[in-house]
Amino acid sequence: MVETDDRPLIVQSDRSVLVEVGNPAFEVARDYLALFAELVKSPEHIHTYRITPISLWNAAASGLTPENIIAFLGRYGKYETPQNVRRDIIDYMGRYGRLVLRKRGEDLILVSDDASLIAEIMNTERVARYVGKRVGDLELLVPSMHRGDIKQAMTRIGYPVKDVAGYVDGTFLEFSLREFTSDGAEFKLRDYQLAATDAFYAGGSSEGGSGVIVLPCGAGKTVVGLAAMALLKCETLIICTNIVAIRQWMTEMLDKTNVASTDFGEYSGERKNIKPITLTTYQMLTHRTSKDAEFQHFKVFDEKNWGLIIYDEVHLLPAPVFRITAALQARRRLGLTATLVREDGLEADVFSLIGPKKFDVPWKDLENRGFIAEAHCTEVRVEMPKDARRSYSLSAHQQKHRLAAENYRKLEVVRRLVAAHEGEPTLIIGVYIRQLQEIADELQAPFIHGATPTVEREMLYDDFRAGKIKILIVSKVANFAVDLPDASVAIQVSGTFGSRQEEAQRLGRILRPKSRGQKAFFYSIVSKDTKEQEAAMNRQRFLTEQGYAYSIYDWRELLGE
Repeated sequence: MVETDDRPLIVQSDRSVLVEVGNPAFEVARDYLALFAELVKSPEHIHTYRITPISLWNAAASGLTPENIIAFLGRYGKYETPQNVRRDIIDYMGRYGRLVLRKRGEDLILVSDDASLIAEIMNTERVARYVGKRVGDLELLVPSMHRGDIKQAMTRIGYPVKDVAGYVDGTFLEFSLREFTSDGAEFKLRDYQLAATDAFYAGGSSEGGSGVIVLPCGAGKTVVGLAAMALLKCETLIICTNIVAIRQWMTEMLDKTNVASTDFGEYSGERKNIKPITLTTYQMLTHRTSKDAEFQHFKVFDEKNWGLIIYDEVHLLPAPVFRITAALQARRRLGLTATLVREDGLEADVFSLIGPKKFDVPWKDLENRGFIAEAHCTEVRVEMPKDARRSYSLSAHQQKHRLAAENYRKLEVVRRLVAAHEGEPTLIIGVYIRQLQEIADELQAPFIHGATPTVEREMLYDDFRAGKIKILIVSKVANFAVDLPDASVAIQVSGTFGSRQEEAQRLGRILRPKSRGQKAFFYSIVSKDTKEQEAAMNRQRFLTEQGYAYSIYDWRELLGE
């Protein structure tokens, strides 16, 4: 038995769990806790987890029992686990598996051991619409077209469905990982990449095959996707955030797998190639000619006998793709992301339609092991000039954020920060094109935004990687899936209100390990005493949750005035 003083956990009645980082049993406790609780924040000394219905359903899906979890909390908790927490663990985990979706011949059958739960489904209008006739007291027929709909609806009312109806194999495709990359470097999966892949694959059984892998930017989510493809060996559809991301996936496939370039194709606004491995974008899939028109490119989902669909940056999954995913439950689905945070609160829909979270790891753990760069985060608060402040005060609520974001005093701060990091690869990131263009003109640096042609974007990114360009101005088009491994400084001049997603992705642009092991610096410049500062408090919460120290300076203090 662990001595009381050596127990790292404090379990509280609100289902939060505090973990002492300096405790000798910290690592053992943390690794087990991560199986059934969500990390809320992880600063230096005390990490906070929260036990939620979804986290307990994830645990149940992985094979843990309430008895396992309660025994663990009793062993590592400083105090007795509150009775209501023990009861919630038993009740919520007990809900997972009470409804099981099975394949019987050509039919799908929803089975329960509780006749009253079957009756509740039949009498709940928003659920009943997705089931067919009752087959005995404990079974309901589910039309195959509603396999996703019923799971989504039941999760929303608190009874997740365990789906063991299996998956189609898809058309076979020979696919394996190389032992050496195309330039001769040894290649093998890192231990956490292997663990993530194994968690998704689950030995090829119906217990695996659908779910989400959460890893920081720069930690190799794409490699996990390639490893899953190597295990499944089937035709695959990969959905990305933009064309640049598509091309980066292609580069990684050529570098680290044996797949021939003739076996993968790009389905985008520029090219329409359907191949055994096809890569497309969320924007392409949701394009339509008018608000009432059909999504004409959804046909790509039916063009081939896909055995796997990979959703890159799955936290961005737009509503129309949620809908089509609900109809694709017979195909294996892998979601990849740096954060499952959604500002719209639809994490439960990702759980029900893509699958449970299969693997997660704290960012700081990978930083400590050298797999991502050490980052220092700083907020610089800048006063607005009197004329700008007057305009801000007299403006409508919805205009205030932009006026604060475009505070022209930010330009001087940018200039000084660039000078302080002279010679270091630097990204200057923002939302508003006029502001970014002014900065680009002032610094005589190239600027990438939505209207920049793909060929020009790729050329500029290549020049930045090669060190020919030291400063690059980028709009929000660079928030996602842009591989710039040597970027070591990011200066954020404006953002999308309080988006934690965006903060995670922008920090991620500088987290890839540096060739010389140098630190990364992330600056966020905000207008003091404005709506922008209020939004920044929510944005910085993500960084604090991941354990990053977040320093705040007045601009004059930072610049030594």
